[in-house]
Amino acid sequence: MSMRDNRLLRFTTLPLLGLLAALLLPVVPAVTPSAAAAPVRIMPLGDSITGSPGCWRAVLWKRLTDTGHTDIDFVGTLPAQGCGVAHDGDNEGHGGELATVAADQTLLPARLAATLPDIVVMHFGTNDVWSGISPDRILAAYTRLVAQMWASNPDMRVLVAQLIPMDPGPCAACAQRVADLNARIPEWAAATGTSRSQVTVVDQWTGFDTATDTYDGVHPNAAGDEKIAARWYPALAALLDDGGPGDPGDPGDPGARTCTASFHTVAAWQGGYQAEVTVTNTSAAPVTGWTVTVVPADGARVTQVWNGTLDTSVDGTATVTDAGWNAALAPGTSTAFGLIATTPATSPSPAATLDCTAAS
Repeated sequence: MSMRDNRLLRFTTLPLLGLLAALLLPVVPAVTPSAAAAPVRIMPLGDSITGSPGCWRAVLWKRLTDTGHTDIDFVGTLPAQGCGVAHDGDNEGHGGELATVAADQTLLPARLAATLPDIVVMHFGTNDVWSGISPDRILAAYTRLVAQMWASNPDMRVLVAQLIPMDPGPCAACAQRVADLNARIPEWAAATGTSRSQVTVVDQWTGFDTATDTYDGVHPNAAGDEKIAARWYPALAALLDDGGPGDPGDPGDPGARTCTASFHTVAAWQGGYQAEVTVTNTSAAPVTGWTVTVVPADGARVTQVWNGTLDTSVDGTATVTDAGWNAALAPGTSTAFGLIATTPATSPSPAATLDCTAAS
């Protein structure tokens, strides 16, 4: 008799009492622990600025997790490339890739199917600009890419960057080309979004300096990585705080206009510092102006601002209003202003309490 036959024989000759005991055991349904909420899957999408090594992703990951957003998963078919900071490095930043090529060759759907993102964070088009491709073609590619995202998941949230500036030696025209493309992105986004899922524009261009924030006129250095992460953070955190994808709310009720302001130190020295404040429209309707109150910590005083208008009270509270040209913010979009503050000689790290008021 084979081993298999022996096993069957032993099963069929179980002692009667044992078999009866097994039959009389109470039937208890399987207890499955309640499944933890699935993390929100975030795809950083773009070219080498996003993926080679794209260390702004590490800065952004740390900022999100440090502020309690631990239920996130950065996704992509490409792995991390160092950066020296522990972070979830999965991404979809393909060095040298053009947005127009990705759209024309239908490269994105397979990447979406492999990673199933809930949110896409897209900084894409730098190589197209370098190649002299017109804004019309680039924006048409954006439209196809977003359509592919929503074909994958109709509730997918999409953050699209106004590109960081570029001023490489071999491309004298690139600086103006980026400005020309960026100027058209908000209107494109407003026309592309749906009541179910909007396209949120994040201003990565304003306040970014190729001389100090890149190492080659194109790719961000450590200072640039900090600025890029600081711009993505409020828009992404707002989505996560609102309940994340799948919670579209009531698109027919714009509600009150609201905004947030976040403080980021750019440089510090004995007796003073430079900081950047990012203002984000966190409501579902456009705002036509904004005001930020800045209360510097530890006796510091704001002495100068740019991209805003400064009014300082006797107690040191600074009130910064928009500069006019940066007053209007579509839902989810951001702008920024810079400031200089003086501090006592023994002041600790720069900090401030901020409050933002939006105009309808």
